[in-house]
Amino acid sequence: MTALLIVIYIAFVSLGFPDSLFGVTWPVVHVEFGLPESFGSVYSVVTAVSTGGIAFIAGPLLRKFGTGRVTFFSTLLTALGLIGISFSPNIIVMMICTIIMGYGAGAIDTGLNNFISLHYKAKHMNWLHCCWGLGVTLSPMIMSAFLGGESTWRGGYRVVALIQFVIALIILASLKKWNIQPKDVKETETAQKELPKKTFIGLLKEKGMLTSILSLGLYCAGEFTIGTWGATYAVNVLAVSPDEAAKWISLYFCGIMLSRIVAGFLSEKLSDNTLIKGGMALAAVGMVVLLLPIGKTALVGLLLIGMGYGPVFPSVLHSVPARFGKDYSADITGYHMSGAYGVGFAVQFAFGYIASATTFAIMPFTLILFGLGVIGATVITLKALKKTDK
Repeated sequence: MTALLIVIYIAFVSLGFPDSLFGVTWPVVHVEFGLPESFGSVYSVVTAVSTGGIAFIAGPLLRKFGTGRVTFFSTLLTALGLIGISFSPNIIVMMICTIIMGYGAGAIDTGLNNFISLHYKAKHMNWLHCCWGLGVTLSPMIMSAFLGGESTWRGGYRVVALIQFVIALIILASLKKWNIQPKDVKETETAQKELPKKTFIGLLKEKGMLTSILSLGLYCAGEFTIGTWGATYAVNVLAVSPDEAAKWISLYFCGIMLSRIVAGFLSEKLSDNTLIKGGMALAAVGMVVLLLPIGKTALVGLLLIGMGYGPVFPSVLHSVPARFGKDYSADITGYHMSGAYGVGFAVQFAFGYIASATTFAIMPFTLILFGLGVIGATVITLKALKKTDK
């Protein structure tokens, strides 16, 4: 089981690689394609629809084909999408390739999150997402080397695509290991295949379900806004060069990664809900630092925000079986992922247009608003679940 866990961690690194590339390249890409900065929001919606759409139906796919096969095929899709983006002659082709990449990412996300939440302790969920953090930290560093040199952003995408293909081969070689599972894993997956159908509306009516999904969506609104527009904020508001801005965004994702390592150990003593609230409190400190009139030094706030954000996403997903039961956890995890992407990208879309029309200096204030929403939705969810228990 240890070997399988290592493969799962590697697969989640592959999930992180594409997530931070667009934000750090957009200040250059929109100029090359002759597009306004605000068009980045449209691109983000395309990503949201493809990623969230596949997450919405991931439950049935996982039950039919198994987590291992879905993970391999999805990693292959992300690699193909990245290669396609690197050769795109215009934004239309780039968005088509993004759809392919999004389909792969959504299925990996839902499948592995559900698998870990069912069969492993909370620390492994945090470390799983730490691996995602490793991917999103490394890819801007790779891209910054291309943005600051004679090569273009296309070379950065090709390097990341090559890494994705290697990871896909590792997963392919490990497919037999997914069939060698402890008894409790096999029993759970067999039981889920034999479950009577429960409608989408029926599951959404469960107490606390909508606010739980909303809390994750508002968190993603903050995370995605920084990932997509953080570099633009640094360039436009703080007069940082594109390659230096990419390094600051890499530092933000590094904060997420490092805090998930720590959260993995803390989860042995602290509950998922405590980690969520504590993480958002630290993120709030970072948002305040980002507001301070201290020039580009304020970007240190991005590191603090990242460290605060770290445990939030994995803790919400790990709590799904505990909050709503194991029977439909794959479906409910998919709904959380789909809803999170939907809310996150919709808000990010609106932010891009509003900030482009006004000023990107509104970003810290917007992040504070999202943070308050996460805490509020979490509190309402927990109150609803307590009433259900009674």
